[in-house]
Amino acid sequence: MRVSDAMTHDVQLCTPQDTIREAAEAMAALNVGLLPVTDDDRLVGMISDRDIATRGVAMGLGPDAPVRDVMTADVKYCFEDQDIDEVTRNMADIQVRRLPVLNRDKRLVGIISLGDIAVCKPGDGAAKALHGISQAGGPHAGAISG
Repeated sequence: MRVSDAMTHDVQLCTPQDTIREAAEAMAALNVGLLPVTDDDRLVGMISDRDIATRGVAMGLGPDAPVRDVMTADVKYCFEDQDIDEVTRNMADIQVRRLPVLNRDKRLVGIISLGDIAVCKPGDGAAKALHGISQAGGPHAGAISG
């Protein structure tokens, strides 16, 4: 099974110029904690509710500060034509619960989560990934953890 068979295609986006208030409002409306940040359809970062709290509020930035001031620019991703088992193992290794999905032209085409994988590929793959993600002190301790 390929990532494209399981991913969510319709993803809410924000831009580096959007305010952190707009990003937070979108997250609240969608009940999510993470949004891809794009410039046109190129992925340039991710913003999480944690980014808003630890890089925005904690640093004294107001709600009208731009997303670019708090987003994570070093984003891990996968490709839509990758094998889902390979991506699941990678998610466990890098300890993330969600990955943006790009096509081979590096254009954002969706997002994949452990929930997507669990629904489309029943078995213990998502459980193994979650176990790997949940290990304390991994390579991304303190970074976006999905």
